[in-house]
Amino acid sequence: MIINRSRYMTQSIAKFLIWMGALSTIAVMILILFQILKEGLPVLHLRFFLDSPKNMGREGGIFSTLIGTMALTGVAIFFGAPLGVGTAVFLREFTRESKISRVIRFGTDCLAGVPSIIFGLFGFVFFVIQLNMGWSILSGGLTLAAMILPTVISTSEESIRAIPPSYREVSYSLGGTKWQTITRVVLPSALPGIFTGILLSIGRSIGETAAVILTAGSSLVMPTSLFSPIRTMSVHFYILAREGISMEMAYGTGAALILLVLMINMMAQWLINRYIRHRT
Repeated sequence: MIINRSRYMTQSIAKFLIWMGALSTIAVMILILFQILKEGLPVLHLRFFLDSPKNMGREGGIFSTLIGTMALTGVAIFFGAPLGVGTAVFLREFTRESKISRVIRFGTDCLAGVPSIIFGLFGFVFFVIQLNMGWSILSGGLTLAAMILPTVISTSEESIRAIPPSYREVSYSLGGTKWQTITRVVLPSALPGIFTGILLSIGRSIGETAAVILTAGSSLVMPTSLFSPIRTMSVHFYILAREGISMEMAYGTGAALILLVLMINMMAQWLINRYIRHRT
């Protein structure tokens, strides 16, 4: 009886601590969102989104930074997502546990722990200087592609691992080749999980600052090509707040950034649910 009471008390305490941790996390998130949106929403209007920044960001809007953010994120996903998914397919479908796979996973784990400023320094030395790309969308996008690789690889590999072996066996029994099995059975079934990893990567790309400043620059001029320097919304928010240029515009940019990430998440969730319903 005493042992049962002790187990019940331990379980109750653990459950209480878990709930407290979860509620604390939610409370911190709500507090941050409330503060940013409270100060930033009154600044948001149509002209704020359609005008480019003027007078170092004290006036105008965020149109050029919005375009720069979308362009930089698009380049990062264009290069990072296929490479990450391809690496995950190679690890799960074309290799068994070996020195090669262990080295790749070790490298992925190391990349996940590297600070973003180190990625920025690498991108500055290699892309900006050595390859002579300059501060540009391409330099920043390739740097961010390297940053998001661990996220895409790990989430894609876990999604592929979760596919039951019976799916592959049925495909092989019907005469399907390994490539047909991967492209028509495994990847479509794992697509929701893979898409989640890409979505997390989009969020990280949008919110990155240190690596972007060192590789893409902080120009407020509207970009005209992949070799144009840009300023993303997160960098714009940082510069406005850090240098005290305009806290009003900084809060407005922060609120717009939150709404952009929220909109992307909602659209992605809608696409995933629609895809799942279509397959079932």
